[in-house]
Formats: sequence, C-alpha cells, structure tokens
Amino acid sequence: MDRIYHNPQCSTSREALKTLKAAGRDPEVIKYLDAPPSREELARLIADAGLSVHQAVRTREPAYQDAGLSKDSSDDELLDAMMKTPRLIQRPIVVTDKGVRIPRPLSLLDEII
Repeated sequence: MDRIYHNPQCSTSREALKTLKAAGRDPEVIKYLDAPPSREELARLIADAGLSVHQAVRTREPAYQDAGLSKDSSDDELLDAMMKTPRLIQRPIVVTDKGVRIPRPLSLLDEII
C-alpha cells in the first residue's frame, strides 16, 4: 500500500500528494508531525530512499541548531533529534511498491509511481 508521511502546511508535500492522486494512487496519509514513524522505521525509510540520515534532516529548521546539531553529528544524534522534534524530518516521505523517496525535487516521484 502507498503511504505518504505528510505535512499539510508544506507546499512540496501537498504537491506530492496531489501528484500521487493524479497518478491514480490512493496513499495512506500519515501526518508525521502528529504520528511520527518509530526510530527504527524512520532509519529504514531513509536507507530505503538511498539517503544518509543527514540528507533526511531539515538543517535549516531552527530546531536543528537549537539542538546543537551540525554536519559532524552522528546518525544516532540526528535520529534522536528527529524523534524528539519531528519537524526536523525532511518531507514528504513517499512509499510505493516501487520504492521510497523524499521527492525534493518533486520529479523524484516519477521514479516510484
């Protein structure tokens, strides 16, 4: 089943959901700020997307610096921060039977729909 870890306040997340629906997909919408994935699931999603943990964290979010994070932070430190502050999770995360992507740019969705 298709899933999108979605933030309705994010224009890219809204566009990704719109693109999925236009492609005839009916994804499960998970508002990850309210119901974040488990630490293990998040680590798996990031790995399945072919990204490093650092590539999946929102480094421009004030909470990133507030938490004392940097490019030298370990994966464990980053994952702990993402669990404590889900706003740090890069969005959206899209899961289909063809793979996982954080579609930034949105054209990355084409690889999995």
